Amino acid sequence: MGRRARDRRRQERGGGGGGGGDQAVRAGPGRGGERQGRRADGGGVFQGWAGGYPEIVKENELFERYYRELGIVPAGEWGAFMAALREPLPATLRITGYRSHAKEILHCLKEKYFRELQDLEVDGQKVEMPQSLSWYPEELAWHTNLSRKILRKSPQLEKFHQFLVSETECGNISRQEAVSMIPPLLLNVNPHHKILDMCAAPGSKTAQLIEMLHADMNVPFPKGFVIANDVDNKRCYLLVHQAKRLNSPCIMVVNHDASSIPNLQIEVDGRKEVLFYDRILCDVPCSGDGTMRKNIDVWKKWTTQNSLQLHGLQLRIATRGVEQLAEGGRMVYSTCSLNPIENEAVIASLLEKSQGALELADVSSELPGLKRMPGITKWKVMLKDGQWFEEWKDVPSNRQTQIRPTMFPVKDEEKLRAMNLERCLRILPHHQNTGGFFVAVLIKKSPMPWNKRQPKVHQKLPQRTGDTEVTAANSDNCSECITEEPTLAENEESKKMQELQNSDTEQSKKEGVCGPPPSKKMKLFGFKEDPFVFLPEDDPLFLPIQKFYALDPSFPKMNLLTRTQEGKKRQLYMVSKELRNVLLNNSEKMKVINTGIKVWSRNSDGEQFGCAFRLAQEGIYTLYPFIHARIINVCIEDVKILLTQENPFLSKFSSETQKKVKDMAMGSIVLKYDPDPEKPDDLQCPIVLCGWQGKTSLRAFVPKNERLHYLRMMGVEVFKAKRKEEESESKTEEEVQHRLAQTEEGMDVEDKEHDVVTKMEAEIGEESPHSPVESSAMEVENKIEDLDQSSKNANSHVSQESKDTDASNVKD
Repeated sequence: MGRRARDRRRQERGGGGGGGGDQAVRAGPGRGGERQGRRADGGGVFQGWAGGYPEIVKENELFERYYRELGIVPAGEWGAFMAALREPLPATLRITGYRSHAKEILHCLKEKYFRELQDLEVDGQKVEMPQSLSWYPEELAWHTNLSRKILRKSPQLEKFHQFLVSETECGNISRQEAVSMIPPLLLNVNPHHKILDMCAAPGSKTAQLIEMLHADMNVPFPKGFVIANDVDNKRCYLLVHQAKRLNSPCIMVVNHDASSIPNLQIEVDGRKEVLFYDRILCDVPCSGDGTMRKNIDVWKKWTTQNSLQLHGLQLRIATRGVEQLAEGGRMVYSTCSLNPIENEAVIASLLEKSQGALELADVSSELPGLKRMPGITKWKVMLKDGQWFEEWKDVPSNRQTQIRPTMFPVKDEEKLRAMNLERCLRILPHHQNTGGFFVAVLIKKSPMPWNKRQPKVHQKLPQRTGDTEVTAANSDNCSECITEEPTLAENEESKKMQELQNSDTEQSKKEGVCGPPPSKKMKLFGFKEDPFVFLPEDDPLFLPIQKFYALDPSFPKMNLLTRTQEGKKRQLYMVSKELRNVLLNNSEKMKVINTGIKVWSRNSDGEQFGCAFRLAQEGIYTLYPFIHARIINVCIEDVKILLTQENPFLSKFSSETQKKVKDMAMGSIVLKYDPDPEKPDDLQCPIVLCGWQGKTSLRAFVPKNERLHYLRMMGVEVFKAKRKEEESESKTEEEVQHRLAQTEEGMDVEDKEHDVVTKMEAEIGEESPHSPVESSAMEVENKIEDLDQSSKNANSHVSQESKDTDASNVKD
């Protein structure tokens, strides 16, 4: 087995994995991608002794011997350190910071849900009031001693748990481990930054990065973007699921081995340049001994062998990261391990071979309130049999495949001082009741020494478009080179080579098609992806859309794409201009799993309503600034009606709303609520909803959890609404059926289509993005089943539509 195959298997199976203790968010039991003994991707807290696991003794003599000898825990704190490791991890949550209504969610949490937890006892244990993480900005992260089991099972906490699940599905809350939040904060991301997340799944840190790009919600297309990569094909779909909650056109999910992730090219002023990233998150696979509080298997499985096996892979991934980092850029290296073999040894080796091109940033003044330990400068290497080695020269030849020279500290005192390893951060569990963690922030001052020679690309044989000459000694691009100017003859030869390289893909570039790479270029694993096809400038499909919605002339129609080259286009997606550049110039060298945000969906028989495509709620905040027609401004009472009733008659709305829709044709519409500063008790953040105007009614097309979110923010008690609904369920269903049959003939096909999609996605464990709008705030499953039953006879002509629903949703 080759080294690259071994690396891939280690990344897929290895240890406690990618660094951060990210928590795979679920909508309920049985969801997500948690696997014991891999990355710390669980649901936030230890689920051990009450979740069907056998009792595990939380003792490991080798672990204690190893870390006592290394001295990473301050004198006198060993007992507290071990005691903390044996305690379950607190549940933590983060409010997504880029949403305009983050403050409303925070206010709702503090004033309503947290107050209800005061003086509450569950199973004889007093519930402590949730506390904000002192080091996280703007009180947007909180932790509590409530375990996941108690949250799920306790009747007293049912309302709070329902709130967490619903808001998590909307993307307004992320249930993420506290230490996992640190690396993105230390990246210091700005909206114009090009960002690479090298080992991204399950995606909690990626979500933080996306939020930072969208710091200004008035800018629909930030200049920056996030490329999120993971080696595990299946976990890439979990990553897609996480990222989709944030509805960003600036995220691309790719599937590569991080240690050999290809150089990408972009077009700048008519010429191709290699893409360098302003920020890189390098959250590598690791042994995960910092996650013992929730991954209790680590107690019995821990040996030093795990770290020794992962060290080489971690160093290769970090090296590949700094190669792709722009000069002046910042890379954060992190693990959820305490072991210096995976931490300081990797950083020291990287700094040594960089020959001054890299330096450790001093972040001691960043994140005030975060308790941290400095990196260490002296450590030893231990085998799993307990044998210690202080220097490489002491290692016998039969052990030199297990132990490598890069695992030992630098002996030259002057070099060691210049590295400033004490600038690394180690988070110990007992200091702030968290998991264990390690972070190092690297800044690139100049090109890496092995990238300073001019690569002789023009002397190689012609390659397909986008390929960059990558060798073991040279894997960066010419923009990092510092050599003499090429001669005129060399320029001419280079131009001819470029023409040869471009000739075989020029036609597909013109058509805007970004297909999957050919099999001879790259071994692909997992699902085969559909191509990304950008709409041609003269595509007749776009003109009716532009006219119907009166799109602004500045609308970037060239950024629209579909996932099919043949047949009817069912969905239209949108990416930022920068990601379009990346897609068009790299289709043959990277495997793209997902990108773009859905902005329009084909409506069956939609032409009779003036436009074949209706607006999609996922992309409405991106589209809204460009739409100048079919916008209805509604008051807060109208919004409540739209979100709590199935198909409300126009007569139920305010007189102002009725006047606005009187002369408007049937079809897809935008419903906009603007807060009134003179009414501070009302919701103080704007809302944009997709809707449909029928013959005699008005309705909203909004996913269930998003509806619940808005209703909570408006003070509607959705929890009580559920109980009320159950009491009057049969009566409500009769009214709904009557209205569906009598008042909305033009929307029958659309209703039934949504039911089919809902049913299909339920089978794969994914909630429909456009569930039918119910007659109250909470969904009654029996009602949906009845609606499904009533529409079976008409399902045949929309079955193809349901099959063509976004492929990424199906694979999640």
